[in-house]
Amino acid sequence: MTDRRLTPANGRVAAAHLKGRLAAERFVEGEAAGVAAPLADLLAAPEGARDRQLLLGEAVTVYERCGGWAFVQAAKDGYVGYLLEKALGPPVAATHRVAARATHVYPAPDMKRRERMALSLGARLAVTGTDGRFSETPLGFVPRAHLAPAELSENDPVSVAERFMGTPYLWGGNSAFGIDCSGLVQAALLACGIACPGDTDMQESLGTAAQGPPRRGDLLFWKGHVALVRDAETLVHANAHHMAVTIEGIAEAIDRIAAQGEGPVTAHRRL
Repeated sequence: MTDRRLTPANGRVAAAHLKGRLAAERFVEGEAAGVAAPLADLLAAPEGARDRQLLLGEAVTVYERCGGWAFVQAAKDGYVGYLLEKALGPPVAATHRVAARATHVYPAPDMKRRERMALSLGARLAVTGTDGRFSETPLGFVPRAHLAPAELSENDPVSVAERFMGTPYLWGGNSAFGIDCSGLVQAALLACGIACPGDTDMQESLGTAAQGPPRRGDLLFWKGHVALVRDAETLVHANAHHMAVTIEGIAEAIDRIAAQGEGPVTAHRRL
């Protein structure tokens, strides 16, 4: 049984490496591309439900272009789905990533100018030069204070997650403009150079089973939900109860989730 979220095949086309394993009209190697929009929904089907989101500069492999849609697989986690074709461009040779919760791109190195677009933490950019307090990119000028070298990983997923405090909850969201529980965990871990899949059921295999009191950076799972432990008493998570990224007491969260009929903690993992 294949997982359609991780299997680059839609019946018409499939990745070449799947030949002999499943049926398709044709098998292709795919072409490299990059996300050219600030934020793009990755859908289960054209005009379908949102599974996840991809950020500016993230790499994908395109297996099919049809009717304004592209059937793609994301490089960061292998997630498969459909993007609007207009959201794609050539691969981005990123030199920097957005390390602040969010930032703006300006037409000139001047914060008083009207911004061109907003970018989320995790967006990837090719910096071509600097001008005072700004970095120059093909899209415009971005505050240098909001960027970090693409190859430089952070060392504390919890501190990354805390930058999203107050971000509204959004099912399938992966950005500072809306995020869900697994999106928050993925953003935090990827910023620290830790590979992380996109959905909670996949993330439950991360690390090893932990015993005893939770430690900072541990993951606590419920059915369909995940949170990052801040310390022995608190956690940070994107949750539909508060409709935002919040800090909550571990005991309070366990009791509240159980009272909502959503069951007990199903796993405690340590990275």
